Amino acid sequence: MIIIFNRFSLITAIALIALVVPLTSTAAKLTLAEGINKAGRQRMLTQRMVKSYCQMGMELRYRKSEKQLNAAIQLFDTQLEELQQFSITAEVKTGLAKVKTLWEGVKETVSSEVKRENIERLRADAEKLLIASHEVVLMLQDLSGTSQGKLVNIAGRQRMLSQRISNLYLMQAWGFEKEPYITDYQTAIKEFDSALILLLNTPENTKKISESLKNVSLQWGVFQHSAKLEKGKYIPALITRSADKILTQMNTITGLYTLLPAK
Repeated sequence: MIIIFNRFSLITAIALIALVVPLTSTAAKLTLAEGINKAGRQRMLTQRMVKSYCQMGMELRYRKSEKQLNAAIQLFDTQLEELQQFSITAEVKTGLAKVKTLWEGVKETVSSEVKRENIERLRADAEKLLIASHEVVLMLQDLSGTSQGKLVNIAGRQRMLSQRISNLYLMQAWGFEKEPYITDYQTAIKEFDSALILLLNTPENTKKISESLKNVSLQWGVFQHSAKLEKGKYIPALITRSADKILTQMNTITGLYTLLPAK
């Protein structure tokens, strides 16, 4: 049984618009930290597109979900082009070429009519794209060789996990209550929780970062409490709204990490 909440936060909706605005730095002027941030945001978009596709298929805030999906497609395209211009080693260039090839298949599916029978294939293809995008992030992190680069990666990955948790929850609410979705959902929650604890205890945190992470921790507590319903009952509107709030917060925090001294 799906329990739907029709009201949603206008503030959250407006804040999420910031996610479709490219960074002010041009590709040629990107620092490694900004490159890691941008490449890391690609990971998030692979999961956000699956989430938006599910919402449209479930007719959950269809028009808003359609706008989210189209914005994610556009941003993935834009950032991929910027990252290709930023390719600073042959290894990164090869990694991005793989991302581009995998992206073509995913883009074709998410740009077509939404069908329930396509969601499992879409998620499988998005998983491959996620892995390839993550490999590019790790290449850039290694090139950075700094604690700053690592923190940008970890914080940025939390954005991805917020959307991964959201789409896996939606798939179960849509009737796909089976492996590996249940296990992947539980694993993503554990990974978000452990990374949040790590970030909260990071000595490099500025006062603003620490305060922002505490707000994420509060929102994460709300999410976990909301998600604990008896088997067979789902509240997708509330869960996706909470996950999007966390996404917005972690996007800001990741940006703050890019401003730390590179050391």
